[in-house]
Amino acid sequence: MTLLLLLGLQSGYAQPAETMDQTFFQPSTTIGGYGELHYNAVWSESGTQTGKLDFHRFVIFLSHSWSERWSLKAELELEHNLVEPPGENGALELEQAYVDYHLSPRFGFQAGVILPSVGFLNQYHEPPLFFGVERPDYSKLIIPTTWFGNGVSIYGELYGIDYRLVIMEGLDGTQISPESGIRSARQMGVKSDATHPLVNLSAELRKIESLVVGASISINEVPDTLDGRSRSNRVMLTELHIDWTPGNFTMRGELGQISYQEEVLVNGVSKAQGFYFDLGYNLGQRAGFRGDLIPWVRYNYNNTAASVTTMASALTDENNETYWQMGLQVKPLPQVVYKVDFGEKSQAGNTDRLLNLGVGYMF
Repeated sequence: MTLLLLLGLQSGYAQPAETMDQTFFQPSTTIGGYGELHYNAVWSESGTQTGKLDFHRFVIFLSHSWSERWSLKAELELEHNLVEPPGENGALELEQAYVDYHLSPRFGFQAGVILPSVGFLNQYHEPPLFFGVERPDYSKLIIPTTWFGNGVSIYGELYGIDYRLVIMEGLDGTQISPESGIRSARQMGVKSDATHPLVNLSAELRKIESLVVGASISINEVPDTLDGRSRSNRVMLTELHIDWTPGNFTMRGELGQISYQEEVLVNGVSKAQGFYFDLGYNLGQRAGFRGDLIPWVRYNYNNTAASVTTMASALTDENNETYWQMGLQVKPLPQVVYKVDFGEKSQAGNTDRLLNLGVGYMF
């Protein structure tokens, strides 16, 4: 009997780790998502006024865990209420769909439709997580949020620093422009050309209480053509981001630059630059409000043609944008937010006044 007991114990101890995981782990499926309704009004310097009401995004997130190490994560997004004919604004997008192998806190592996780690909002852009009804212009013109595509990544934490290395589909050089930078060059996983993959490396420090500091670099040898001949343009996006929340204060800033090795392929533009800075203070407790009540201000500067050749000097003024905003964020629950903001945006000698109202949620 003793021998049988010992053999049984040895057999149990000899089980592979993955088998042990399955023994005590129950597979599970969870659903999440977010959405946001926007009202945008613009008073132009010429005297015209426009107003639009739009359910900008409806997103469903699905996660299934086969074991403690293996899981699937997917996200489907409907933009502007309707999938419209080509050339219109509506879209149905598979923004994430990847298999995740989480070996340990130090190492994990992902493969599928993934998001590169660039700045704050590309990976975490649920409405309650940022100030303003609309995402900062920086997160459109410098970092092309939401940026997703087919690829693989490794991630983990080493010496108190979160790291992530992404290798994914590259950019479409024919769609890079002085006006929108690399935004229109995203392939979005649609039978994407992977001849010249993009490499994204990021690091983030989160060990200090109330402080997050991070940086990333993304490099791609982008194929293009000039005068009917194939050319290669090295595109590099570097960025730094910081978020500090001491007490009731929130301070957040991001700074980024896109450099083009072959400016002749971008109409003479060699660099795009931008940054924004947020400052907010939570008055909820002082006002006797059970949730968050945060007035805030933002300064946003972007220039998608910050550095150009002499022949393209006019592009610098045409694409130079400054945007002052002030707003209020009301969160009765951490997952629900009401927003209002007002601002002045100046570009190419014209100044517009903007009013935005919104409601958003996440779960």
